[in-house]
Amino acid sequence: MADTIFALSSGRGRAGVAVVRVSGPQARRALLALGVEPVPKPRLAMRHRLSGPDGDHLDDALVLWFPAPASFTGEDVAEFHVHGGRAVIEALLGALGTLPGSRPAEPGEFTRRAVENGKFDLTQAEALADLINAETEAQRKQAFRQYDGALASLYEGWRARLIGAAAWIEAAIDFSDEEIPGDPVEEAKAQVIEIASEINDHLNDARRGEILRDGFHLTVIGPPNSGKSSLINSLARRDVAIVSDIPGTTRDVVEVHLDLGGYPVILADTAGLRETGDQIEAEGVRRALARAQDGDAVLLLLDATKPLQYQGNLASAPALTVWNKADLPHAPCEGLSVSVRTGDGLDNLLQHVGNIVRKRLVTGDVPVLTRERHRHALARAAEALERSLAAGELEIVAEEMRFAMRELGRITGRVDVEDLLDVVFRDFCIGK
Repeated sequence: MADTIFALSSGRGRAGVAVVRVSGPQARRALLALGVEPVPKPRLAMRHRLSGPDGDHLDDALVLWFPAPASFTGEDVAEFHVHGGRAVIEALLGALGTLPGSRPAEPGEFTRRAVENGKFDLTQAEALADLINAETEAQRKQAFRQYDGALASLYEGWRARLIGAAAWIEAAIDFSDEEIPGDPVEEAKAQVIEIASEINDHLNDARRGEILRDGFHLTVIGPPNSGKSSLINSLARRDVAIVSDIPGTTRDVVEVHLDLGGYPVILADTAGLRETGDQIEAEGVRRALARAQDGDAVLLLLDATKPLQYQGNLASAPALTVWNKADLPHAPCEGLSVSVRTGDGLDNLLQHVGNIVRKRLVTGDVPVLTRERHRHALARAAEALERSLAAGELEIVAEEMRFAMRELGRITGRVDVEDLLDVVFRDFCIGK
């Protein structure tokens, strides 16, 4: 962290205002080199005319100064709020690149420095990335809750309780010849049983947090010409799938991202399910069935005018069966009826889909898992605690408890932080 780093921290593209951030030991020198003198008072925005190395004026900007450690990264930080034109941004970044000891930031490097300087733990850093990527209200709430420290408090709470229990085991080992009040081993094991149960309950969450973070996959299946592509286009309010009277038009999976009541839903149009001698269409049918099996829920769309047409075989029952072409004469059908052509029943359909998604993703007041990294570490911690309960020798009990504490510490970055940083920050954007 001897280098001073800089990057555009706001979004790329033409905008009214762009924010360029500088962090590191040369941040103050960057202000002076660009003509910002005197340096603004900490956390007070001041207007300054910026000058490049050759003395040319770059822009009129608002400048802020955050001396260490009271900054986002924990280092000296300067921010330039300039006009958001591409030429202005490139000129400012070019001027910063001429300063000795300064270089462009790598993806996620500002947040990584914040973690290394103790401003965040790893779960909060991951939540910051989720906040940036949040597209729905439910995603924002989940990310902000984690950013606010809910997961870190839960995991560090388990770790602190394990440290207390491990202390009793260590005392029983070190002072085996002395009288210790109560039964420290049984008290420690009771605590371990309780923590292991809580971790397993946390793991058995049907992956709610991960699905909410990545999106709820709803697969639309049905026979050819039942109206699947038309339904997708109607719900997306744009033409994303080809609609044709010719059976077998859809060959591959077509995805549409929807926001249903704040929840992210990825709706997938698939090939019509039927027996076919066309190799390409047969591959489309195979992909449709695979997507239905791997997704979070299935919507079976049928043609109300041909109630006996579909005789497919699904691995599990669809979450919702919908009959299309309700505007045409048809026999009575069980389930929801819609007309994609007229729009009748679509609002009711969306309400039912929303209920399915909310029922699956509702989390209540307990923070939920959001990443496979956390799930893996928690599973290893729970396994170690189970081994500690089955062990006979107290030394083995203590070792398994230490292993569990280590796995919990890896989630927040209390241990082995250097091994985890590349994994955590590899998907961050530049400037954050």
